[in-house]
Amino acid sequence: MRKDKGQIINEIMVQFTSLAENVALSRVLTSSVVTHWDITISQLEDLKVAVSEAVSNAIIHGYENQKDGMVSMRFLCYETYLLIEIKDEGIGIENIQQAMEANFSSDKQRMGLGFSFMKMFTDELEVTSEVGKGTTVLLGKKMPAVKGKE
Repeated sequence: MRKDKGQIINEIMVQFTSLAENVALSRVLTSSVVTHWDITISQLEDLKVAVSEAVSNAIIHGYENQKDGMVSMRFLCYETYLLIEIKDEGIGIENIQQAMEANFSSDKQRMGLGFSFMKMFTDELEVTSEVGKGTTVLLGKKMPAVKGKE
């Protein structure tokens, strides 16, 4: 996913505890990072949904709602591409293919649409995981030219 995107023009890394209120923080961070691209409100909302789903999964499933885990977010900004990495060191995913199926959830009170939303609202989605060691979600989004560089 990282190949042929050009030169990185900005890189931001943030780490926060696995508290539910930090899902909102991840949305605000995403909004702040994308300000130099000329995107629509709808595109921004789609991206924030994908990010919040990935962060929610880390908190709810990766750490099983335990509040002492750490979630990291890394933004790699290219001129016309954004790569967002959300990583936890939680329980991991035993079967990624099954987890990515619509309506599958390890928590019966959840709808199991998180990965579906991530796929729908991004251009690329890559999930790697190791049981007992955690999960990394990479979200890739094609972006318009940076403001002032058209």
